[in-house]
Amino acid sequence: MSIYIIGNIWPESDHTMLFKQLFDTDSSTYTYFIADIDAGEAVLIDPVDTHIDEYLHLLNTHKCSLKYSLETHVHADHITGGGKLRQKTDALTAVSAACGAQTADLQLNDGDVISFANETITVIATPGHTLGSISFLWRDRLFTGDALLINGCGRTDFQGGSAESQYNSIVNKLFSLPDETLVYPGHDYQGRRVSCIGQEKVINPRLAGKSLDEFVKIMNNLNLPKPRLIDIAVPANRMCGVPENTMMQG
Repeated sequence: MSIYIIGNIWPESDHTMLFKQLFDTDSSTYTYFIADIDAGEAVLIDPVDTHIDEYLHLLNTHKCSLKYSLETHVHADHITGGGKLRQKTDALTAVSAACGAQTADLQLNDGDVISFANETITVIATPGHTLGSISFLWRDRLFTGDALLINGCGRTDFQGGSAESQYNSIVNKLFSLPDETLVYPGHDYQGRRVSCIGQEKVINPRLAGKSLDEFVKIMNNLNLPKPRLIDIAVPANRMCGVPENTMMQG
C-alpha cells in the first residue's frame, strides 16, 4: 500500500510546480514525484514496482508525461518500478554509472545535470551505502536515497559499501550544502518525512561531531541482519526491475 505523505503545488513566474512524497509501507521506501504542470513533464525518484498504477494515475491526473525515472542506487529491499514505467510511458531510466545496471538508459556521474521542463536536477555522487549511491539536488531539496537518513545513514556492509566513503560523501559533500537545504531520504521507519542539512550536522547520532574513526567503528558494529529481499531485489534492479526478455516490450 502507498500513501501520499506531502503534496505541494505552488505558482512560479510562468509555470506551476507539483511536488509529492509517496510512501511504500512494505519497504518503508519514499518515492518522489516532481512535475511542471504547465509544461506537462515530470520525474520520479526511486519508484517501487508495486505502485505503477498509482504513478500512472498521478501522471494522468495532472496531464504530465514522465521524462525520467531516477534511482539513487540499486536497492536491496524492493524492486524498482523504473523498467515497467519505461515500458508504459517511454520514460528514460537513470542510475549511477557505478551501479552495474547496464540496461538503464542513462549512466549518471557526479556533477551531471538532468533537465526537464524548466527545471534542473544535479547529480551528487555519494558512495558508501553502495558503490553506486548518488543523491539528487533539486532547488532547495536534496534526495539522499540511503546515504543520509533522518538521524542516521544507510548501512555500508554490502554491494561495495564503505564506511570511509560514506563519511566522506556525507561530511565533505552533503554537509557542505547550505544548512537550510531540505533532506528527503529514501527511507524512514519512524514516520519522519523531512530534515535539513543544518539539523543533521548537529543532531545526527552517527555523524554529529564524529571523527572518521568514530564513524567507522559505529558502522562496523551495527550487526544488522541481511535484507530479506536482497538476493531477489539486487539482480532485478540491475535490470531496471524487469527481465531482460521483456525490456523492450510495451
